[in-house]
Amino acid sequence: MAAKVSGNSKVRYKRIVLKLSGEVLRNKGSEAIDAQTLERICLQVKKIHALFVEICIVIGGGNIFRGLESSKRSVDRTTGDYMGMLATVINGLALMDYLGKIGVNTRVQSAIPMNQIAEPFILRRAIRHLEKGRVVIFVAGTGNPYFSTDTTAALRASEMHADIIMKATKVDGIYNKDPKKFPDAVRYDEISFIDALRQRLNVMDSTAFSLCLDNNVPILVFNLNDSYSIQKAVTGEKVGTLVHN
Repeated sequence: MAAKVSGNSKVRYKRIVLKLSGEVLRNKGSEAIDAQTLERICLQVKKIHALFVEICIVIGGGNIFRGLESSKRSVDRTTGDYMGMLATVINGLALMDYLGKIGVNTRVQSAIPMNQIAEPFILRRAIRHLEKGRVVIFVAGTGNPYFSTDTTAALRASEMHADIIMKATKVDGIYNKDPKKFPDAVRYDEISFIDALRQRLNVMDSTAFSLCLDNNVPILVFNLNDSYSIQKAVTGEKVGTLVHN
C-alpha cells in the first residue's frame, strides 16, 4: 500500500513493525548500549517518521541478558526469560529517551505491567498513538516465557495490521547457506514462505515464522549498518531479502 507524502515521494509501506535485536545496540567493547549506535538508529527512525510512516518498534534484550543462555549462568529458563524481558524494557526506554530528544513523540508499551515507566500494552491505545503520529515501542516480549522477541514482532504485526515486519540485522539478507562459511553462498532478493520452510532458512524462529505465514505478514531482512537502509526499505528500494506469500 502506497501513501503520498510531502515532496511527491512515496512510501511503499504505511505501517511497519521494525524488529531490532538487542545485539545491534552493543559496541565492540563492554558497553551494552553504544551511544553512537543508538543515535544512528534513532536518526533513521526520525527520517521515516518524517515520511508519515506509522512505526512500531520491537526490541530484543540480548545485549544485556538472553534467556536462552540463562542455563550457562545457573538460572532457570523461565526466570531467565523474564530477565530477558526486563532487558528489552531497558533498551526500549533508551530508544524512547533519544527519540524524544530529537523531536519524535514516542510511547513505550509493556507486556508486563510497570506503570511508573511504561504504558500497559492495549491494542486500541497503540493504534491511536500511531494515528496521532507517535512511534510505539513494544517491550517485555509477549509477557510470557519461551517466546522470543521475533514472536513478539510477528504477534504485534498481526494485531496492529502492519504492512510488513522489517527485521534489521547485521547481515544484508537471507542466503541459501552461511556466507561466512561458504564464499559461493547466494543471497535471495525475495523468497516465498514455503520455499524458506523447505530450505530451512533461518529467517525467524518457527513460532514467529508460522504467525507471519498464517497471517500473511511479509518479512524484510536487511542490514542496519547502512545509514539509509530503513528509509530505502520503506520507499521500496531493493534492500535485503523479502519473504512473502
